[in-house]
Amino acid sequence: MNGSMIGRLCGVALLVLSATGPSSGVGLFHRPIVRVGANQSNNWSGYNQGSLERGGVQFHSVSGTWTVPTATQHTPGEAEFSASWLGIGGGCVDANCMVTDATLIQAGTEQDVDAAGHASYGAWWEIIPEPSTPIANFPVNAGNVIHVDITETSVGLWSITVQNQTTGQTFKQSTPYTSSYATAEWIEETPVVIDNSGRVTVGPMPRLSTVDFDLSATNGKPAGLKPSEEIQLIDSKGAPLATPSAPDPDTDGFNVCAFASACAAPPSS
Repeated sequence: MNGSMIGRLCGVALLVLSATGPSSGVGLFHRPIVRVGANQSNNWSGYNQGSLERGGVQFHSVSGTWTVPTATQHTPGEAEFSASWLGIGGGCVDANCMVTDATLIQAGTEQDVDAAGHASYGAWWEIIPEPSTPIANFPVNAGNVIHVDITETSVGLWSITVQNQTTGQTFKQSTPYTSSYATAEWIEETPVVIDNSGRVTVGPMPRLSTVDFDLSATNGKPAGLKPSEEIQLIDSKGAPLATPSAPDPDTDGFNVCAFASACAAPPSS
């Protein structure tokens, strides 16, 4: 993470800590992509579509479904953090990821493990540069099927819907937001973590069961995912932390495998 990003995050530390995630005593901040190359990142794994890559399309809605993965501790004694989400903005605008986007409206789930190895789960939404907002009274557990829809209902006004299809509970939020409409993505992320002392770190990633994204759509139509839109999450030494699979046969879904250099594609939905 560069110095300007750290400074910006420290500046919002108090705000973030007032809206903590599922792990007690920390604030979580989800970010636009930190690119390494056209298909690698230091914080994202999944699929990213860009307006230039897609021939000039603008993204006014995005949706998809995933099963909340089981989180277990990767390194003994270490608190670890992961987020599954979808959003508009924040990604690679062109196929080579030479142009990225600073806006981002998103919603998803958190799968974290504390230093003692206890897992916790929750749901949240976020509009960059505001901190992540946990969704209160919305239980989430490993194995739950989550559906998220983010749609611009009128110019600059967005509707965020998070549905736990396992429990039948639904959260809805309307919010104004100025978007670039430049990217759409379905992501497994290592978020920024701000602890009670104000210390800023990234991740680290817990072990996760396979994360299966499906029914991905943009602007009300199936996403038509392409292998060229894959993003692999790597650490600072280039080792894989999370790798997406090829798209499923109907090109609206994929898997993400943690701590793996390859990942098998799911069957057609």
